[in-house]
Amino acid sequence: MLSGGEKSLVSLAALFALISVSPPPFLVLDEIDAALDEENARRFSELIKEFSKQTQFVIVTHNRATMEAADILYGITMGEDGVSKVLSLKLDTVS
Repeated sequence: MLSGGEKSLVSLAALFALISVSPPPFLVLDEIDAALDEENARRFSELIKEFSKQTQFVIVTHNRATMEAADILYGITMGEDGVSKVLSLKLDTVS
């Protein structure tokens, strides 16, 4: 019996093994890091940085460590008027 974090780590190991052999042009990952603890989320973000030289990643996440690895962040916010707005932030231009 594996915990949720351990299952995620096994899945991530298999995923990164596959893309190291045959890197796709882009990869969409949805909440793949949700069950990871802080240290493993940091390791995951380091792998994302390394593999992003070959593959473009689109990652849906709430994990701070994963967001820190991003070049561009997109988010949705709702103002007081109830209208949703898309926000984008290019991190390489932020000082």
